[in-house]
Amino acid sequence: MFRKIILFTFILICLATGFAFYKVYHSIENWRYQGLDQIFEIKKGESFSQINFHLGQQRLISSKKIFYQYAKINGLLTSFKAGKYLIKNNSNMNDVINTLVNGTPMLTKLTVPEGKNLFEIGKILNENNICNYDEFITLSLDKDFVASLGIKAQRIEGYLYPETYLFPPGTPAKQIIIKMVETFKKKISVLDFSKTFLNFHEVITLASIVEKETGAPFERAKIAGVFVNRLKKRMRLQTDPTIIYGMFEEFGGNIQSKDKKHPSPYNTYMINGLPIGPIANPGIASIKAALEPETHTYLYFVSKNDGTHEFSSTLIEHNQKVEQFQKNYYMRQGKSWRDLNLKSNKAEK
Repeated sequence: MFRKIILFTFILICLATGFAFYKVYHSIENWRYQGLDQIFEIKKGESFSQINFHLGQQRLISSKKIFYQYAKINGLLTSFKAGKYLIKNNSNMNDVINTLVNGTPMLTKLTVPEGKNLFEIGKILNENNICNYDEFITLSLDKDFVASLGIKAQRIEGYLYPETYLFPPGTPAKQIIIKMVETFKKKISVLDFSKTFLNFHEVITLASIVEKETGAPFERAKIAGVFVNRLKKRMRLQTDPTIIYGMFEEFGGNIQSKDKKHPSPYNTYMINGLPIGPIANPGIASIKAALEPETHTYLYFVSKNDGTHEFSSTLIEHNQKVEQFQKNYYMRQGKSWRDLNLKSNKAEK
């Protein structure tokens, strides 16, 4: 009798175990997600329990408990990568876990506009969950890292090419910087840097100033010519964007008289010649303008409040233009970037 009880108990245990294994197998292999293809996002820093909860909430798995046990048995609880993944119709739970652990996250399309500096680019990357802001800034200011990329500069500024990129979320800052610098080198490979009195770093520095001074494509070479004329005459460049960059994180939004006296290796109101390095990341058009500045006698320019400028060869003439365009209330009203767009279209024709 005792043997029969033991045998019966053994059979029950086997049946229970077999049923449990069948249930797990059914949940992992046979169960299929029947909804539309769905994007599932794992946010940076999310724990497995959070990931598991959201998978269950979106009905992408049949059982949170079984999914947890399966991930635990296979040592995958900490193997999930941040990013967006496409979970396809008819995926079983094994497909889901393979996608989230071994799959490549969907890429985020990111456009870095011309003229953004490294601090602004860092914020763009951080806001799009591409990489951490502090990590990006620290590497961008690391002289040894910059040198390892073949750049003779104190920081990476000027060499992060403005372009549209595709990055997966959570990309290391090092990979992003390397990619942007590689793009920079590829873009400038067709340019001739031998016909200018400036060295390579000075060309990129000048190009960055040109980029910040005008949004009008047809003015770039002319503005570059103004700065070249000033350099040759040993006149200070006195360009406002260099003030802003030199005190970027402290800048209040409007340049005041005291800001022009702010000590900085970038402040061209205080130093002679070009600043120590670029103040932004220029596009190819501004680099071309720095390499091929327009030949003229202009030494000054003033904003016409529509994105374009009025140029002068003498200080007297320049002061008259300042009175006309900057100190005249009516000339500062009603200006629109449409005026600039119209001029740009005419210039291109």
